[in-house]
Amino acid sequence: MQRAGRHGRQPPEGGPMENGVGQEPGTPEPPAAAGPAAPRAPRARPRLVFHTQLAHGSPTGRIEGFTNVKELYAKIAEVFDISPTEILFCTLNTHKVDMQKLLGGQIGLEDFIFAHVRGETKEVEVTKTEDALGLTITDNGAGYAFIKRIKEGSIINRLQTVCVGDSIEAINDHTIVGCRHYEVARMLRELPRAQPFTLRLVQPKKAFDMIGQRTRTSKSPGEGRVATGKETLRLRTQGPAVLEEGPSPSEEEAARQVDDLLESYMGIRDSEL
Repeated sequence: MQRAGRHGRQPPEGGPMENGVGQEPGTPEPPAAAGPAAPRAPRARPRLVFHTQLAHGSPTGRIEGFTNVKELYAKIAEVFDISPTEILFCTLNTHKVDMQKLLGGQIGLEDFIFAHVRGETKEVEVTKTEDALGLTITDNGAGYAFIKRIKEGSIINRLQTVCVGDSIEAINDHTIVGCRHYEVARMLRELPRAQPFTLRLVQPKKAFDMIGQRTRTSKSPGEGRVATGKETLRLRTQGPAVLEEGPSPSEEEAARQVDDLLESYMGIRDSEL
């Protein structure tokens, strides 16, 4: 016969123990020490608000809730009560027509967005005396192709009315609004030599201190810069925008090299243009 302990009875074999003592029948079992953790409350998405101005001058506006370039232009247009089709392109942290500061597929969370809108329309007649016009073309992702660079000593460089930042609206009265940059480059490349053609261009609206500038860019890497965000909002053609940590210097350099390669492959640095 087995003697009872100080507490009167031994726990049944395999029964629960607490501090070395068996629980009395009917006593609620303590919560299990192990098991799946309770689900955490979903992390609130940060409210991403960006500051913007019209490049030729305006009050500062605030925009949020966009996931691609077209939505961004729509938000800017809403703030300044203009049509989204008025916006030719945007630069980050400078109001100048600086092609090194073009807004592309990503924005730092502290970047200041300047929108360059339609200014005067002008027509220029060009005679293609060489295969290469000396143009580098890009587009804004929303239907406008514009001049990114003009090569020194080229055919276009000799035409003082053509400037970096001018949007190409038509070639020989054939509208190209809605075309991608490589489509416009192909059209220009296929034009016959020695036969004049007409370019209809739209220049960005200029502030007083920008009048007279042609291909000027910032002398200093930090000129006109407001701030650089540690995190980046990456815009996508499809799907929502994604918030990413800022790249390291080595990642930035690698990304620049990839961008250069892609830009060359897509034709907007084509020496034949």
